[in-house]
Amino acid sequence: MTDVQNQAQTFTVPGMSCGHCVSAVTEEVSGVDGVTSVDVDLDTKIVTVVGGAREAIVAAIDEAGYDTVDQ
Repeated sequence: MTDVQNQAQTFTVPGMSCGHCVSAVTEEVSGVDGVTSVDVDLDTKIVTVVGGAREAIVAAIDEAGYDTVDQ
């Protein structure tokens, strides 16, 4: 069984374009159970998350108002 607490997952979020986008995504994803770290790179549109369930993270990004692209 994989330890999701230390597993990094990446998500492409092409709709992000400004600091507000970064804040909104970071805030929503940080609230997901098990998430210990969120890093948003606005230039590459990549969100890197440590911990948490993938489905819950995708739902949080959606709640922030953005779509993810499957990787």
